[in-house]
Amino acid sequence: MKKIIALCLAAMMMVAAFASCGGSENTSSGSSGDNGSSVSTDSSKTGFDNVASEADFGSEKNAKLKVWGPDNYTKLLQKQCDAFKKKFPKQVSKIEVVVQTEAEAGTQMLSDAEAGADVFGFANDQLNNLVNAGVIAQIAPKYAADIKATNLEDAVGACTMQNPKTKKDTLYAMPETGNGYFLVYDKSVVSDKDAATFEGILESCKKAGKTFIMDAGNGYYACMFLFTGGLRLEGLEEDQVTQKFNKYDEAEVVASMKAFSTLMHKYTGTFKSLAVSNIPSGFTSTKTRKSTCGAGIDGNWDTAAIKAALGKNFGAAKLPTINIGGKDKQIYSMYGYKSIAVNGASKFPRTSQVLAYYLASEECQDQRCSELGWSPTNKNSVEKDAAKKDVAISALIEQSKYSVAQVNIGKIWDPFGNLGNQLVADTTKPDSYDFKALLKKTIDNVLDQ
Repeated sequence: MKKIIALCLAAMMMVAAFASCGGSENTSSGSSGDNGSSVSTDSSKTGFDNVASEADFGSEKNAKLKVWGPDNYTKLLQKQCDAFKKKFPKQVSKIEVVVQTEAEAGTQMLSDAEAGADVFGFANDQLNNLVNAGVIAQIAPKYAADIKATNLEDAVGACTMQNPKTKKDTLYAMPETGNGYFLVYDKSVVSDKDAATFEGILESCKKAGKTFIMDAGNGYYACMFLFTGGLRLEGLEEDQVTQKFNKYDEAEVVASMKAFSTLMHKYTGTFKSLAVSNIPSGFTSTKTRKSTCGAGIDGNWDTAAIKAALGKNFGAAKLPTINIGGKDKQIYSMYGYKSIAVNGASKFPRTSQVLAYYLASEECQDQRCSELGWSPTNKNSVEKDAAKKDVAISALIEQSKYSVAQVNIGKIWDPFGNLGNQLVADTTKPDSYDFKALLKKTIDNVLDQ
């Protein structure tokens, strides 16, 4: 209760501060305060260097900020923050980069926003919780206008949510990168042809004495067992908590579950349900240890490490097909975006807005694409060679055509993960197991939380 009161007081103080700073006529607060929304707009200009200016900082000087980013991004993130400081030396005195995964950022902000970072990256399925809790700032109008004009429509949509007060669609974050997973493989183990089918991949890995790795017990990946059979997520109910599902064909979903479980058991010892962190390390050979992994399901967050491990043998493609009832069906996945947001309780709301806008810029997206292999969302960046000629980014974009949007997600992760664990369990006998009952239990667990 004390934290909520403190956040509300902080929001009131921000609104008062921005009102005294002048700016445009738009000084109304979002769910967590104005946070810089009073900067004026000019739709004739696009891009950070044309839109941002020192006037956007208002009276803020010598700001000290904290920024969260995942471990594999912190080195580049620090370089980008240092570049931002050089652009505005009078406004910024210190930017501290702290390791925090996007998957956990939302949870940490909800736990204690005042102790959280001023600027942070997060997976976009967390947006509704952050907005409803009032701990995330809406994006300043002129930045929002530029983000909408320069980024892919779906990426902008993933950062947009109805304002709880005005009931209008509002931009609460800025796109950072596409967020999804695809097939990665060692070309000396799995041929491009065999990479097209799940059966071909597993057989190739078995013949080579290598493993195939996916995190079957993680709901983020286990959703494919259901999605491939036609189950879909259709947002949240009016309570913004309860998950809605489509009118799926139960028999087809059950058949998909059985097909996956059958392959997992047929290739026991080859199929390994392990955390994705085991994939880059599994591909890596050392003087004392040969690589153990032949293929796996991973995301663009690990692309740089996998490329370094495999070199010329690096392969990437959309997820394969799987044979269900005699027909090859494309495996469906979850696809979303990672976004950059501003803490509603930041002591330097204007400076935080400008920094977040810079980190979402074409310049920073290009750097993440080239150095980390992250898929850009900026319209100019996606047309550059760094993105178009990258096989991993191409694989991610291709897989996005066969995916379910990672937006307005309810409490599906644990139930879906438990389903995945059951499909791969040694005690599960695919020929006699009651997959229909498992499906019903999973859906009930999602809805009953």
